[in-house]
Amino acid sequence: MALGIYISVPFCRTKCSYCNFASDVFSRALFERYVARVCADIENARQTAAEMGGELEHEVDSIYLGGGTPTVLASPQLERIFSTLRRQFDVSAKAEVTVECAPGTLTNAMAETLLRCGVNRVSLGVQSFVDKEAAAVGRLHKRITVLEDIARLRAAGISKINIDLIAGLPHQTAESWDFSLAEVIATGAPHASVYMLEVDEDSRLGRELLAGGTRYHAHFVPHEEATADFYLAACERLQSARISQYEISNFAREGFESVHNLKYWTRQRYLGFGVDAHSMLISTTPEIDAVRFARADSLDEYVSGAAPQLTVVSHRAAFEESFFLGLRLNRGISVRKIAAKFGEAAADNARAIVAELLEDGLMEQREDLVWLTSRGRLLSNEVFQRFILPEEAVR
Repeated sequence: MALGIYISVPFCRTKCSYCNFASDVFSRALFERYVARVCADIENARQTAAEMGGELEHEVDSIYLGGGTPTVLASPQLERIFSTLRRQFDVSAKAEVTVECAPGTLTNAMAETLLRCGVNRVSLGVQSFVDKEAAAVGRLHKRITVLEDIARLRAAGISKINIDLIAGLPHQTAESWDFSLAEVIATGAPHASVYMLEVDEDSRLGRELLAGGTRYHAHFVPHEEATADFYLAACERLQSARISQYEISNFAREGFESVHNLKYWTRQRYLGFGVDAHSMLISTTPEIDAVRFARADSLDEYVSGAAPQLTVVSHRAAFEESFFLGLRLNRGISVRKIAAKFGEAAADNARAIVAELLEDGLMEQREDLVWLTSRGRLLSNEVFQRFILPEEAVR
């Protein structure tokens, strides 16, 4: 099975108030050191995999540069990353190659660089087509900037475009949310991602909301019920435009689903490079299902060469992951396949849990396939918790 590659680029032009990722604004003087570290890790990938106890495939069918904003790097730096990847791995000619971009960073020269690097898919961090909402959370672009970037990408021959939106931003209303959804549809972009605003202590806006303060426009954030309604409206509106939901946060026209992200949700193998990048490989030890390892989430520690942190995935943990991740997909999961992989005892436990969720209206079933209802997706964390089993329940 082919491998997916993820590369984290933690540099931004500005730090958005809602952001809880390991990204920030750094001096450009750090960029070259960072790229050198990433390239060195790519060159040492086989040794790292062996040290972590994982099997490493040579063939790659997806590459994803995320951030941060990878397009703040200079063209030679991006080209160096891609050329290093292609020297170390057998990248399929049909590989999906995605780069995340902040609107306003896509010059004509950058579009040409992306083409030279083999990029065929771009994810734009739009978040809102309403200028007031985008500005309130620190985004530097305007609606017209997004439309110009989409036109520039298409002129360069890149038509696989994703647009990110966030439900629950400050000042957002049902009317303004509907406007953003209408704009997504009008662009003709074949893929959209819709996230509900996360309220936690890992972002400035989240901390302010928890504290009940007014900085970062926190007092203009819609109530949770309204945010949930926005999400449900997005599901309905995008579906009506044949941009169908295939995962809790992701929607696509037929044939335009993200190849790379599907690897995460179906527990396929992937390898991550850069700050806070994660990997999952099949274990070389039969008693263990898989190994996960994560790079340092501090830029200084990462550039200094800190060793990855290893997590061993037992068969019980793999069973839980199969539901946590697989149920994110609209197509759901097959209980029969769960039984084949983890044994009938585990499958029987799963069937009992499924029966409860069916009764609660959080899940639906057809033959051996089970999937979440719309309400189940809104309460997905609660659903996933029910699939935590004792160790002895899984072989």
